[in-house]
Amino acid sequence: MTKAEKVQFVIDTLDGIYPEIPIPLDHKDPYTLLIAVLMSAQSTDVRVNQITPLLFEKADNPYDMVKLSVDEIREIIKPVGLSPMKSKGIHGLSKILIEKYNGEVPKDMEALETLPAVGHKTASVVVSQAFDIPAFPVDTHIHRLMYRWGFSNGKNVVQTERDAKRLFPEEKWNRLHLQIIWYARQYSPARGWNLDKDSITKTIGRKTVINEYYKLKKAR
Repeated sequence: MTKAEKVQFVIDTLDGIYPEIPIPLDHKDPYTLLIAVLMSAQSTDVRVNQITPLLFEKADNPYDMVKLSVDEIREIIKPVGLSPMKSKGIHGLSKILIEKYNGEVPKDMEALETLPAVGHKTASVVVSQAFDIPAFPVDTHIHRLMYRWGFSNGKNVVQTERDAKRLFPEEKWNRLHLQIIWYARQYSPARGWNLDKDSITKTIGRKTVINEYYKLKKAR
């Protein structure tokens, strides 16, 4: 297969498996999505979805959020981890949204990235999922599969994002980044990986990755 044929194979296979794509983090608007994505850093979507209802019951908009103290926010979100940093970020960005953006989440990537505790990946998820602006947020799952598929060298997520945007059509980015995440979790995890169930990697994967998989499997 040529590189272009491999890319099309990935698109067609993922569209077949995931014609409808669920959003991993529960939210009702751009603000609650922003807070949920911020909370998901080094945590799981399942855990975040368990905690956000408790937080949003008290404050689901920046005006109510700033009425809570940083310590009150921290106590609620403690189970997701990194609560000292995340609680300061949530309170701080809520204050900035009120002061600079009339309580609204900006659609601009650069503006989002200036908010406390909001990095490039978080901003990319928000513009993609809340505003349907083309973006390709790269998490550990996408980083892993782009390497396994031979689409990126795997050195860092910045390079992986650049490679993904170069390879895949822009109009597909918002669907694909979610489809790849779901596929990685279900069929191509970091641990407990079964290549025989991972049809994409088995078909187009990097030969060194496939050979190493079978070498390790044989050694067990």
